[in-house]
Amino acid sequence: MKTPHDILFARHQAAAPRLDAVRREIVAGLNHQDAKSQSWVALLASWCLGGANKLWLELVWPCRRIWTGLAAVWLLLFIINLSQRDGSQTMMAKSAPTAEMMMTFRDQQKLLNELLADRALPADAERPRIFSPKPRTEIMRLKTV
Repeated sequence: MKTPHDILFARHQAAAPRLDAVRREIVAGLNHQDAKSQSWVALLASWCLGGANKLWLELVWPCRRIWTGLAAVWLLLFIINLSQRDGSQTMMAKSAPTAEMMMTFRDQQKLLNELLADRALPADAERPRIFSPKPRTEIMRLKTV
């Protein structure tokens, strides 16, 4: 009695020569000189795509859960950053300061300068004089032998 494997093998054994002929035609087409000579642009593109695929398979795909988690954390940080922005600061930066605001600022600067002034020396004390050397009239004479 024949097994199902033997029945299927006998039925498809007649197709083997035709499959061999198709295989030979395809291999001959691939080995043809015109198919081998590609432009350098096509070679560069295939090399870059192959490199990108290799990077994807070796770096990203094995650690996809970690990369997904990092992307989620960055997205969360971006959303928090956007929600923390204050619209009044941008409006204030766009508007020019008025004359009244500038006057108030100058008054505050004067007050701050008064508060931070050096109070160590009294205002009426003399400032120390800078010493400047005076010309000397004595000249040393060398003795000649």
